[in-house]
Amino acid sequence: MIDFKSIAGVIHDPAGRLSPFKIVVLLLSLLPGTLTAIDWIGHDLGARPVTEAIHQTGLWAIRFLIITLAVTPARGVLDFPRVVMLRRMVGVTSACYATAHFALFIVDQNYNLFKVMTEILSRFYLAIGYVAFLGLLALAITSTDDWQRSLGRDWKKLHKLIFVIAPLVLFHYAVQSKADVSDAVFLTGLFVWLMFWRAIPRRWQTKLWPLPAFAIGAGLLAALMEAGWYMVRNNVNGLQVLDANLDISYGPRPAVAVVLVGVVVLLVAAVRKLVKKWRVPSGMVRTQG
Repeated sequence: MIDFKSIAGVIHDPAGRLSPFKIVVLLLSLLPGTLTAIDWIGHDLGARPVTEAIHQTGLWAIRFLIITLAVTPARGVLDFPRVVMLRRMVGVTSACYATAHFALFIVDQNYNLFKVMTEILSRFYLAIGYVAFLGLLALAITSTDDWQRSLGRDWKKLHKLIFVIAPLVLFHYAVQSKADVSDAVFLTGLFVWLMFWRAIPRRWQTKLWPLPAFAIGAGLLAALMEAGWYMVRNNVNGLQVLDANLDISYGPRPAVAVVLVGVVVLLVAAVRKLVKKWRVPSGMVRTQG
């Protein structure tokens, strides 16, 4: 049975009112796919348009997955309760881009499903990506209110699989990136930051003081992962890769970018706390007369 209430909830708030906030986010979620389609129609995806579209939809699936994981921390760290109502939408968006990614892979294999499965079974990173895709699809299908009521307590257990799916997706992305894993390292660093936040006691999750440690720790781990990756995969001196993080002449390395994102989060959280602290409650304003 189609859960029309959940479908309507895409652009409505929990009270059933039309939400401009959710409409804007929905339109922004559709934008990357729309731009890819426009480029395809306009023959602007290069010599191998299907391959380029596969890469773009896969990357956006991962980005929206990281954004999904960032929703709950944003509520606590940034004191932004309204953001929670976006979690389902963004999570389903990630699954939709993953579905487009897999569908385009089938197109790239000339719709030969036997060849598709042969490729998946013969390449380890494709097998990992396929398992992650099935997991995302399962979470998207069971994200509706009807499924939540039907599964009861098991619903939360099922949706905690996202913490298993995300590392699989990131590993799949890193392996298929081959020569340049910068984006994969950056996204993995953000994932590490989000896991740091979830690992601390709940009473600390709204505090500012852990945030610098998260930024530095996630950045260091990202740098070590990048160095280790190139050392194992490309036989490159790991110390040289670590040293490259200090050279910003060509822009910040992924580890540095992770630290910068952490600093931005810290600054935004600090500003929001200051504004909240100094805001005069409306009930305390005295009328002059």
